[in-house]
Amino acid sequence: MATDQPAEALAAAPAARAAGGGLAPYLVLSGGVLMVAAASIMIRGAQQLGMPSPTIAALRLGFAALVILPLALLRARAELRALTRRDLLLGVGAGACLAAHFFAWITSLEYTSVASSAALVTTSPLWLGLAAWLMRERLARLTWLGIVCTMAGSIVIGLSDGSGGNGRNALLGDALALLGAVAVAAYFLVGRAIQRRLSTLAYVALVYTSAALVATGLALLASGGNATAVFGGFAPAAYLLGLALGLGPQLLGHTALNWSLRHLSPTFVAIATLGEPIGSALLALLFFGQWFKPLQLAGFLVLLVGILIAARGERSKPAE
Repeated sequence: MATDQPAEALAAAPAARAAGGGLAPYLVLSGGVLMVAAASIMIRGAQQLGMPSPTIAALRLGFAALVILPLALLRARAELRALTRRDLLLGVGAGACLAAHFFAWITSLEYTSVASSAALVTTSPLWLGLAAWLMRERLARLTWLGIVCTMAGSIVIGLSDGSGGNGRNALLGDALALLGAVAVAAYFLVGRAIQRRLSTLAYVALVYTSAALVATGLALLASGGNATAVFGGFAPAAYLLGLALGLGPQLLGHTALNWSLRHLSPTFVAIATLGEPIGSALLALLFFGQWFKPLQLAGFLVLLVGILIAARGERSKPAE
């Protein structure tokens, strides 16, 4: 998440975690954050090679599903066969939200800077906080302060792009990145219940496969049903980048974040994944020369401070 990341931490229930210890969970979490941070750079590289954003999203999820589904059928067949109709619908719904997240976020990278896109798409925990309020769940005062602070940071980032961003329509890119944040928040809200009842392997196999099918459908729809335009005629390097996205940020990165939630507190995972936009911005500076503008940098700082405050507010909530 992008994606994809503090939202996972704040959406999971403490009861869903298994006991764990040692350095392994911390190492897995660190590796997952690094993998996810690299996604923006891989996506921008594939776009520069002429691959459409819907195709990139479909390949990312498709390659991940092709690897994880056979493994799940071998090792978690009983869990998958025991799925109720309700759980199956929840899993497919979660996959559809995940596909919408990648469709919107990856497209945003065509219009705005990597740093702005990565920063805005990581506001998903705050949308989860707003959803919790709408569902009459009590939020800590620090959480509300974090929401206000993060929204202020998002506005500042939007203003910085509107005054000469790196993309051809930076404000549209920022809006798409925010849409991606809302979609991934919906993904965790829909999948929260089923995730508690399934192993990580069974859960990600169901969701990644559903997301791959939906993303492929969206890509075909965007091309007018022309399968050749969606999947054919690109440079070999573009397909390799799609494969790298599926195996790295998606299969290893997102799955590592899900697994770490079974051993570490959600708040700690949320704080750790704040490294994603920072890592993406630094990689964009290194590979594409996208320097920070003063207003943009100020927006990043306010955004990150807001998420940190919200995470602290989550920690202050009484245990359920």
